[in-house]
Amino acid sequence: MDCNEARPLLDADFDRELSAPDALRVQRHVDACDACRRERDALAALRHVVKGADYYRAPDALRARIVAGLAAERAGERDPVSTRPAPADAGRRAPARRPMIPAIPAIPAIPAGWVALAALVLGAAGGAALTAQRLTADRFADELVESHVRAGLSARDIDVVSSDRHTVKPWFNGRLDYAPPVADLAASGFPLAGGRLDYVGQRRVAVLVYRYRQHVIDVYVIPGSDDLSMRTATRQGYALARWRAAGMTWWAVTDAEPAALDAFRAALDARLGAPRTE
Repeated sequence: MDCNEARPLLDADFDRELSAPDALRVQRHVDACDACRRERDALAALRHVVKGADYYRAPDALRARIVAGLAAERAGERDPVSTRPAPADAGRRAPARRPMIPAIPAIPAIPAGWVALAALVLGAAGGAALTAQRLTADRFADELVESHVRAGLSARDIDVVSSDRHTVKPWFNGRLDYAPPVADLAASGFPLAGGRLDYVGQRRVAVLVYRYRQHVIDVYVIPGSDDLSMRTATRQGYALARWRAAGMTWWAVTDAEPAALDAFRAALDARLGAPRTE
C-alpha cells in the first residue's frame, strides 16, 4: 500500500469502517511513513476538538409541554366501571327477550392528555422530517470543512501537482469508479493546482484543487445527484457552495469570501458548457 491508497482510508480507519485486512494494511503503512503518520496525528487532534465541542440540547419549552400533557392525562383519568346503584326493583323485573347479538366491548374514551401528547409527538415528528434533510446537509458540510482543514494541515494536500488538466484528469483513472471533469480556469483567475483523493460521505471522491489569489479552493466532485438542499453556507469561517453540472454534484470549500465561490462556479459552468442547476 502506498500513500495514494492509504491517505483516503485514514478517516474510515478512525471510524472503524475498514475490514480487518484493510485496517492492518493501513496501520503497517502509517507505521512506516512519516508523512501519513503526521496526517493521522493531525486527524486525531482535529477529531478530539470536534468531539469536545458543545452539542444542542432540547429546548426547555418542549420539556415543559410534555410534562404538562402528562399531568393533564393523569388528572383526566376516570374509572371506566360504573358505580351507580342498581334500581330497587331490579330483582323483580323479568328480563326482556332480546336478539342473540354478540356483545361489543365498549371502547374506552381516550384521555385528553393522551390526545394532546400524541399531537405533540406527531408535530415533533413532522418537524423532524422537514429538518432531517437540512441536518444531513449540515453534517456533510461539516465533513467537507474537516476534510479541507485536514488537507491544509497535511504536508501532502495535493496528490498530483499540475496545472495541466490533461495531467490531472488521467491521474484519477483506476483510482475512482468515475471520471471527474477537469477544467483549466486560469484565465478566469482560478488556476488549477492539481488534485487528490479523499474520503467523504463514506466513499472515495475526487478533489480538484484551485488557487484564488492567496487562497485554496477545494472542489469535491461526486457523481450523480444528491437530495441535499444546501446551496451556499458558511461553516467555521469557511465558505461552501453546492451545485450540479455535467452529471456531477460539485461542492466547493474555501477560506476566501463567498463571492469568490460564485465567480468560480460561473467560470466553471461556462467552461464546461453546463447550464446552471441547483
